[in-house]
Amino acid sequence: MKLLNRLREGNLRDWGASFWEQSSPTKRKVIATSLIGFAALAPFMGFGLLDTPVSDYGAVLVYPVGMFILMALGLNIVVGKSGLLDLGYVAFFAIGAYTMAILGTRTSLNTWEIMPIGIALAMLAGLILGLPALRLRGDYLAIVTLGFGEIVRISALNTREIGGPNGIANVPVPPSIGPIKFSLNDQKAFFWVVLIMILLTIWMIRRLSVRRAGRAWEAIRQDEDVAELMGVHTLKYKLWSFSLGAAVGGAAGVLYASKTLFIAPEMFTLNVSILILACVVFGGMGNIWGVVLGAAILAYLPERIRFISDARLLVFGLALVITMNFRPDGLLPRKKREKAIVKSTQDGI
Repeated sequence: MKLLNRLREGNLRDWGASFWEQSSPTKRKVIATSLIGFAALAPFMGFGLLDTPVSDYGAVLVYPVGMFILMALGLNIVVGKSGLLDLGYVAFFAIGAYTMAILGTRTSLNTWEIMPIGIALAMLAGLILGLPALRLRGDYLAIVTLGFGEIVRISALNTREIGGPNGIANVPVPPSIGPIKFSLNDQKAFFWVVLIMILLTIWMIRRLSVRRAGRAWEAIRQDEDVAELMGVHTLKYKLWSFSLGAAVGGAAGVLYASKTLFIAPEMFTLNVSILILACVVFGGMGNIWGVVLGAAILAYLPERIRFISDARLLVFGLALVITMNFRPDGLLPRKKREKAIVKSTQDGI
């Protein structure tokens, strides 16, 4: 009865948070293990309501669903945790993908050996962009990051040594991991790797959120001037967020190139950055579970209604507009933000 009342009041998220906080460590481990196991079984649920009518269900789980969740978690470090507007996030995704394609086709390195190189190059790009750009704020920062994303795409488009507009073909698939083999005909292995990467990213974000870096990001997001006045090295921690977000995007790019076996500049347009940003805002900026939910919905919904052809974009847009009108802070907004709003309302602000 209490759960039904909370559902009517729209406080299901608060109920879930209190339930988790009141649970014992053993109970939490059992719940977390059960949820991970349920997620791992997702490739076997492609029948009935979850089936995608046009695209292959297994392929959709990897891209866009899994990849969007992974990239949205990376962008959430920048946008949700630090409050920095990044419109060029696709650039790091492209850097990881091109690193995999170039090294995979021209050297004897495999995907797992190229992965740390792709992550390192994406982080380096984040530092190169961040050092001059992060001294800017608001719309100016958004314009610079948008320009960076376009510079990476146009550079790839006009560089013949890396395929130019024709892209790079014959990218090798990852080598087998024991009995697990990677194949385009059965993409369960790709999904499980993406799931592991998502879990590692969530673990990293949760660990950092309760440490000095997380507290510094929160202070910068609330008021950068006050944070700097209180002794927070704002540029250093903003570079941290940019670099970590870029690392996640680069890792996603490496795996994406291994899955598609072909990459080209038109795969890394501004639309990808906008859609990943929409996943963060739609789910709830700063809330890990909100971002996961938002990315899963925004990635899966267009594939589920692909049978209505171009009209699916209209349905998709209407769903976004309606949802954001009812939930302007996202499906699962940050708990601290909701408390502040309630307090302000009670104080008559």
